[in-house]
Formats: sequence, structure tokens, C-alpha cells
Amino acid sequence: MKIGINSLFITQFEFEEGLRFAQDLGVERIEMVCLGSEESNKYCDFEKLLADQGKLRQWLDALEEHGLRISALATPGEPLSPNKETAEAYSRRFRQVCKLAEAAGVDRLTTNGGVPEAAPGETYPFWVADSSKPYHRGILRWQWEERVIPFWREHAKIAQDHGCRLCIEPWIGEIMYSPPTVMKLRDAIGPVIGCNLDPSHFFPQQIDVIESILFLSDAIYHVHIKDTRIDPRNVKLQGLLDTSPHTEPEKRSWAFTQIGWGHDERFWREFITALRFVGYEGALSVEMECDYMEMTEGTEKAVAFLKPLVLEKPPGKKWWEYAGFQSMMED
Repeated sequence: MKIGINSLFITQFEFEEGLRFAQDLGVERIEMVCLGSEESNKYCDFEKLLADQGKLRQWLDALEEHGLRISALATPGEPLSPNKETAEAYSRRFRQVCKLAEAAGVDRLTTNGGVPEAAPGETYPFWVADSSKPYHRGILRWQWEERVIPFWREHAKIAQDHGCRLCIEPWIGEIMYSPPTVMKLRDAIGPVIGCNLDPSHFFPQQIDVIESILFLSDAIYHVHIKDTRIDPRNVKLQGLLDTSPHTEPEKRSWAFTQIGWGHDERFWREFITALRFVGYEGALSVEMECDYMEMTEGTEKAVAFLKPLVLEKPPGKKWWEYAGFQSMMED
């Protein structure tokens, strides 16, 4: 496994300065964000890179000079938006990012599943959080059969044609919000679909992260490193279905935070161990979405916390083989 970083969280620096910052931290992988806004994609202006082979080469050379390899191109957004213009804009960007991935030798795209409308002609996304009512079950069936699977089957084919796999990140409030919902899409479309595992979205849903790793197993294609702080006093009053503003984290039942500030080192050791048990050897991409901490300081603390836990080398020869005890360990 290699420590990575999501480029969105070093956009306070200009490109070369940000790469030096990441390198100095000991980061070896970078997840390049391709959101489309000028500020968020300042490290990966996919339109300019696709239009100019020279700029693409310079971009890749700069990464190599700083000891960084791209773990994935990130293309989150509103893929299932009922707004036609929004959905079409996402699809256009998705196609361009797939072309860039092929040109840059990147084989993973991280994204989110999206939220469709509840019925044909409706104009707002609708997330079904309770299936106890028959009409909610009907909405879910329609969403999956008419919107989710057709859309992602088409876009998975585009990604596959460019040599990429899709790493869907389960997000709270989206159609893919849990390990089983990601696997439902994978079962419908095939192994081109996998998971971008972000434990921070599981904690507030009381989804067991370690069990999720073992359940997803080799369907884990990419990993985000982000934590969630649960506030027990606020939970007592509000529960975990909290709609308080994220701008006031002290009033929320839960809030995203950096690794180690929500769950202790023992948990994260189990996290890394579980990833090793399922054979994951990819990037651990740090995200610093803490609303009460300065971004540079938070990123530094996150990487410093993660560093001693990472298993960088493959397991290799076992201790008992070195000791000559192989016959004793065999059945």
C-alpha cells in the first residue's frame, strides 16, 4: 500500500508547490480531481491536457519528478441528475476524463453513484431512506431499473473502452450508499464496477467498516482515508439522521474529520490489516474534510498519523519459513 492524497486538498498551493508539499510529506500517489470548476481542477485541467500533447507530457513529467504516480482520476458530480443539462455536462466531462485516463496510463476512475428523481418528469433528486412504504419500494425499483443500471452500464462501457475500471464511492444520501448497494450495481454490470472505499460515510450509518472490507474483498479498487467524529451529546438529542448545517460541526451528531480524530489508532490498524487480508495493495488516498481545522495543518497531521500504520511491502516469505519450521506449519 502507498500513501496517497486527493489533489482537492492541496489546491491552496500552486501546482509545483503542491507537488513538493506532497512529496515532502512522504506521499507517493495522487488522486487527480477532475470536477470541472477552475479552482478544483487546477491540478488536472483535462481539457487543456487533452488538447496539447506537450502539456500532457510536461504534467506527467512533473509528477514523476516529485515521486508521484496517479492512483485515479476523480470525476464526482451529479451523474443521475434529473436536470438534463447537469446530467449531460457530467457525461461530457466523464467521456473526456476517460480519454485523459487512457492517454496518461491511468486505469481507475473514482466517482459517486448519483441520485435520480423519484418518477419520470420530476425535477428533484429523491433518496429513499425508508422502504417500509410500498410506494417507496416502487420508487426504488423504478430508479434502479430505469435510471441507475442503464446509466452506469453505458458509462462503464465507455470507461472499459479506455482501459478503466469505475470505483464507486458509497455516499450518504445517494443511490449507492453502502457495500451491498455497490455490489448490486456490480452484479448487474460486471467487474468493471468496484468500490472506492471511504469509511467516513459508513460510521454515521453504523455500518461496520471492517466487515465491509471483508464483504467487498477484491471489489475494492481504491481507498479514501477520512474519519468521522461522532458527538455523543448531540446524538442523544438528534440521532444520526442529522440535518444540521456542516458549517456548525459543534452542533452536529457527526462530522467528517481527519484520520485519528474520530477513531483511534487501534481501529486504523485493524483497517489496514483487513485491507491486507483481502489483498488490497493500492493507494490510501488522504482527504482532509475537517470543518474545524486548517487544511494544510490537517493534511500534515493526517499523513503523520497514517505513516507508521501503512504496510508498504508485500507479505513475502513467512517468519516460520526463515526459521525452518515449514514442515511444522503444514497440515
